[in-house]
Amino acid sequence: MATVAFLKGVNVGGHRRFRPTVLAAQLRRFDVVNIGSTGTFVVLKPVDAPNLCAEITSQVPFEVEIMVCNGRDIRRLVSDNPFAGYAAERDIVSFVGVMTTRKLLSITFPLKLPAENDWYVKVFGCQGQFVLGLYRRQMKTITYLSQLEKLIGVSLAIRNWNTILAVEKALRR
Repeated sequence: MATVAFLKGVNVGGHRRFRPTVLAAQLRRFDVVNIGSTGTFVVLKPVDAPNLCAEITSQVPFEVEIMVCNGRDIRRLVSDNPFAGYAAERDIVSFVGVMTTRKLLSITFPLKLPAENDWYVKVFGCQGQFVLGLYRRQMKTITYLSQLEKLIGVSLAIRNWNTILAVEKALRR
């Protein structure tokens, strides 16, 4: 089954920049599909996570965190349609946080950050390796996403739901 790799914090605000299309070409022996500019890759040929991470790390010119998951998990997540019932709004984004590893969370959902006043990040659940929620398109949101990582206790690669849908489409190849 295919594997999906999510790089954390690359090509954001001019920091830690690289060209994902070049990396995908360097990894072509694994039949890699690049999804957008955020460091999301669908790896269609079988490869174990440690070898995939080593290959990516050797090609990226800076230290990078890599979250790896099984393609089946992405397909299951999409088929469950976790954002059904959440009305789309222009300034609110549906997101999936990919954890470095599956973790049993001791957090009560829904979780709002900040807890008082208007929220910037709202988490409504967790499915396996994925944290599911909404965030507002505001500058302060990044602060609350960092707080979310601290509450959970593991790093998260945050992706827009549309990116996850594009990954699932590439997995159908």
